[in-house]
Amino acid sequence: MSSLRIRGGRRLDGEWTVGCAKNAVLPIMAASILSDDPTTLLDCPNLSDVKYMGDILRTLGSEVEERGHEMRIDPQGISSFEMPDDLAKRIRSSIFMLGPLLSRFRKATVTFPGGCEIGMRPIDLHLAGLRQLGVQVREEGGMVYCDGSGMRCGSVHFDYPSVGATENAMMAAVTLRGKTYLHNVAREPEIMDLQYFINAMGGKVSGAGTNTICVEGVTSLRGAVYRPMPDRIVAGTLLAAAAITGGYIRLNNAPCKDMLAIFSKLQEMDCVIGEKNTVVTLHAPKRLRAFPQLQTQPHPGFPTDMQVQMLTLATLAKGTSIVVENVFENRFTHAGDLNRMGANVVVNGRMAIVQGVDALYGTKVQARDLRGGAALAIAGLQAHGETIVDQAHFIDRGYDHLEDMLSALGADIHRE
Repeated sequence: MSSLRIRGGRRLDGEWTVGCAKNAVLPIMAASILSDDPTTLLDCPNLSDVKYMGDILRTLGSEVEERGHEMRIDPQGISSFEMPDDLAKRIRSSIFMLGPLLSRFRKATVTFPGGCEIGMRPIDLHLAGLRQLGVQVREEGGMVYCDGSGMRCGSVHFDYPSVGATENAMMAAVTLRGKTYLHNVAREPEIMDLQYFINAMGGKVSGAGTNTICVEGVTSLRGAVYRPMPDRIVAGTLLAAAAITGGYIRLNNAPCKDMLAIFSKLQEMDCVIGEKNTVVTLHAPKRLRAFPQLQTQPHPGFPTDMQVQMLTLATLAKGTSIVVENVFENRFTHAGDLNRMGANVVVNGRMAIVQGVDALYGTKVQARDLRGGAALAIAGLQAHGETIVDQAHFIDRGYDHLEDMLSALGADIHRE
């Protein structure tokens, strides 16, 4: 397993162009099987999760061809509605195949998905939404068997605005005759991107980004050439990296309108943010100021995927910061490693109290999940001495060579 070796103390100063979002690419890859025609995705990031999703599509019978950052998916040969167990357990986003398989075959068999251990992420919300569309669901021996022979359009209400459950219901309803209304849906921008992709294929979906989505069924869809949206979490992570070093960064192709909550919190820490269209700049102070409180919420609130990076900034900020995690119950796993580096983080359930310290000190730490691993790398940028982040493969799930991004900005970082 690979590690990242970081020698701290270098001020970041530079420019980076943000690539496509993992959380947009994965459901779009799943949605590609809604048609028999080939789909081409442009600027696909080189991520392990994208690779695993491609392997799942191949196992089901699709042809998946990757040329650099371009991916061509030809689903014409898909003959199986049964998800490969070993691959599904590697990647949480394998659950995105449920809706498209039901749309294509009116049945699907999936195993409970894998991914990062950041807390309970039950698929109950996915299954509840599908049941409201007439799907018969049976859970047995770690498998989920779905019979969609009685699927029908109608009205679906979610008890919680789950991103994945919203996307699965959207994809399952695309070919149902009539109109399906999805209520209390998630409003994340990646859901809007999935809507744009489905409509580029000839679908009729509207309302993404609001509380209610309408899916008007069509008889068939066509392939598309599509460039998924840029990654707001990668962009936010790079802003945080520049901020902790007292540096400057300019990001091109940034989804600024989707990052307002992140910008606001960085401004509370005395960072100067400039934004225009798809360009954002950050000038950081010599020392950050603590933010009074950060609470994660569904979009447009503060994204849970940026919580760990902001907590890391707070470890070196002047004053006390309070972080409340409202989405996942196990997202402070990196706090122990930060404390080993000299931080003062006290975790109490879903709340962390961070008392800023004057310095962090490099040591050997371990990535336990995607965002926590990236946060430890950020801490290493400003720590005295050398930091080694083990199990860097977790970071590779969502960052296309994070070490290359940071190195281009001036960091002393390399992979071993």
